[in-house]
Amino acid sequence: MRQGTSSVSIEEGSLVIAYLMNPKERIWGVLIRHDTMGIVLRGLDLNSIEDWIAQERSGSEKLITPSTQFVPTHRLERIYADERSGNVDSCGERFTALCNRDAREVLLSNEER
Repeated sequence: MRQGTSSVSIEEGSLVIAYLMNPKERIWGVLIRHDTMGIVLRGLDLNSIEDWIAQERSGSEKLITPSTQFVPTHRLERIYADERSGNVDSCGERFTALCNRDAREVLLSNEER
């Protein structure tokens, strides 16, 4: 990498926000795989994140759980890396700050249950 430039890429294992269409959805989670057929993502609806964080923080019953899903390419509108925007924490950073655990590890550990 040249000095003064940054290289940002979305790779397998990254926390991402996927914008889907038909129907419109926003999914946050760990990108497990991506290829020409689509993506495999382990996560949950973006609208559920705050409730999931509160549930994980309190240790209460697991009513909201991440799921693993395949999304075909024709449904993908765009994918963003889950990253800080100015003073606003990323979803992963927010989870870590409030729960004292890494979001990737928690999302992926639930996969085995």
